[in-house]
Amino acid sequence: MESDPRKDYAQYMWAPYTQMGDLAEEEPIVAVDGDGATIVDSLGREFIDGHAALWLANAGFGRTEIVEAATEQMHKLSWFPSFGGMSNEVAIALAKRLVQLTEPEGMARAFFSSGGSEAVETALKMARQYWRLSGHGGKFKVISRRKSYHGVTFGALSATGVTANRRLFEPLVPGFRHIEPPYCYRCPYGLEHPECALACAEELERTIAFEGADTVAAFIGEPVMGAGGVIIPPEGYWQRIEEICRDHDVLLIADEVITGFGRTGEMFGCRHWNVKPDMMVFAKGLTSGYLPLGATMAREEIFQACIGKWGEGREFRHGTTYSGHPAAAAAALENIRIIEEEGLVERARELGDYLFDGLRELTGMPHVGDVNALGLIARLELVADKETREAFPSSELAGLRVNRGMLKRGVIMRPLGDVMSLSPPLVITKGEIDAILLALAQVVDEL
Repeated sequence: MESDPRKDYAQYMWAPYTQMGDLAEEEPIVAVDGDGATIVDSLGREFIDGHAALWLANAGFGRTEIVEAATEQMHKLSWFPSFGGMSNEVAIALAKRLVQLTEPEGMARAFFSSGGSEAVETALKMARQYWRLSGHGGKFKVISRRKSYHGVTFGALSATGVTANRRLFEPLVPGFRHIEPPYCYRCPYGLEHPECALACAEELERTIAFEGADTVAAFIGEPVMGAGGVIIPPEGYWQRIEEICRDHDVLLIADEVITGFGRTGEMFGCRHWNVKPDMMVFAKGLTSGYLPLGATMAREEIFQACIGKWGEGREFRHGTTYSGHPAAAAAALENIRIIEEEGLVERARELGDYLFDGLRELTGMPHVGDVNALGLIARLELVADKETREAFPSSELAGLRVNRGMLKRGVIMRPLGDVMSLSPPLVITKGEIDAILLALAQVVDEL
C-alpha cells in the first residue's frame, strides 16, 4: 500500500514554525504540483496560493524556463566554491547583474549566501567590520524595530523584534536595540499621521543619542515589515530614517528579502521613498524560490575598507559553503529576466491596486479593522470591535480560524496573529484575486 505523505509528515518531520501537536486539526497541505498562482496537494485539491508560498514565488510556479536554466547549468558545472580566489562564471554574471540593477541605490558589490537569514547575518558582520577597520571599533550596536523579522541565525534573530521568536533562545547576541515600528493603525504613541510628526522615526534619533552615536554601527529595517503584520510605513518615514542615519554616521541596511524583485510594485521596496541605503539584503524573490539563494549588496566604500593583503587581517573572514552556487545563480538570472521581460513589477503595481480596492470593500464588515497594501503585499486586520480597535482575546485564535476557513475554500493565506497577510505570485490573475476576496468575505462574515 502506498504511504500517505501527510501521515509521514506528521511522523518523521520536524517542520519549521509549525505546532506539530496540532497537525491533525490543521490538516497539513502536502504540495505535489504547481502552476502560476495555484498548487495541487497530495489529495488532488487545488489551492490559490495567496501567499506565494513564503512571500517569494514572484514569477509563479511551474516556470520551466527557470528549471531549464538551472538544469543546463548543473550539466555544465554542478558546483564550485567561491572561497580563496575561486568562483564560477554564472555567479560572477549574477553579481554583475545585481550591481547593475541596484545602481540607483549605489550598490557596488554582491556577497552570496544560501538565504535571507545568512544574508542578514552577512550585512551585520560587514557593518561591524567596516567600522572597526575604519578606526571606529566602538561602533558595534545595531538598531532595528519591534515586530521586525530579519531571520533565525543568532545575529539576525537578535535584530528581529518578534518577541515570541526570541524568548526561548535567549540570551541573544549583545549590542542590539529596538525602537517602535511605524504601525499607524495601532500607534504606540496614540497619535495620528501626519500630526504625529513621525514620532516613530524620531525615536531612532533619540535612541542614537541615548546610546551614543560613537557606539551605533547600523540601523536595519524592512521597507515594508512582513512577518510583523505587513506594516506599511507612512509617507516621510523612510526619508526621515535615512536623514537621521546620515546625520549620525550610522549605516542604513535595507532588508529587502520580502520586498525585493517586484513585490511592492517597484523592483525594490526602498525605491518607493527614493531611499539610498548603504547595504541591501536579498533572498526569496531573487530566485522566486526555485533554488535557495541570498545576496548582500554593499557600497564600494564598505568593500574597500575590508580589503588588503593577506596577513594584514583585513579580509572578510565570513562565508557559507554554497555562496555563489552556480545552479542557484543561473535560476536567479533567468528569474530576473522573466520579471523584467514580462513586466511583473508593473503587474504587481496594477494588480496591487485592484487587490487593495477589493480589500477596502470589506472594511464595512464588523470585524475588519484595517486594510492596507503596497503592490502585491497586503494586510487585513481582524478586530473584536472596530470602533475601539479592540483586539480579539488571544484565546479566540481569530486569525487561525479565518485561515482554516480560507483553506476549506481553496485559498492559502498566512495569519500573523490576527492580521491576515496576502502576497500572491506576481502572475496571479484578476479572477484569482476575485476568488480570494470572495472567500475572505465569506469567512470573515462567519467569524
